[in-house]
Amino acid sequence: MRTRQLLPALAGALALTLPAAAAIAAGGPGSLGTARADADAGPDLAAVAAADRATGVVVAQLEHRDAVGDVLRLSRRRAHLAGATGAPTSRRALATWSTPRLRTHQRRLRASVSELRRTGGAPDIAISAALHAIAQCESGGNPAAVDSSGTYRGLFQFDSGTWASVGGSGDPAAAPAEEQYRRAALLYARSGAAPWPVCGR
Repeated sequence: MRTRQLLPALAGALALTLPAAAAIAAGGPGSLGTARADADAGPDLAAVAAADRATGVVVAQLEHRDAVGDVLRLSRRRAHLAGATGAPTSRRALATWSTPRLRTHQRRLRASVSELRRTGGAPDIAISAALHAIAQCESGGNPAAVDSSGTYRGLFQFDSGTWASVGGSGDPAAAPAEEQYRRAALLYARSGAAPWPVCGR
């Protein structure tokens, strides 16, 4: 909940409840301490109940708005990490969802974003012992390794063309280690050890 949004709403509700609460505490009209349960008590207690209901409505509205914003932000982040070109679900569409549905979708998106950050969207594929040996030989097991010319980069010393050919984007040396292993496994499945003429022997 965003506190600066919630405070004005709660302040308004308190403005309605405090006069009634003060009257009750002072034993005045509407006090629970008076011996007679006259009609004066009704309006004060009714005002407190109405203010409580109004506060609950405002809190629920703010929670829903926050949930919409969280889902929209995570949807955009996931689309960016996945390299998707389509627009994520619109705010107007999300506004029709219930808050529980939004929170469930938010948890799923957060898990998806975490997985994409770890793997770069590379498919799950078995990593052979041979690839671990190649990585150790090529880069000393350093995901950020770059050769002296700047051409060959990362655990498996990909050049930009080879990296792109297995679905990689950007700098191989900046990619998560898990993504580098998975894309190397794709290359190994396609070409064997040939792309690593020295370390693949």
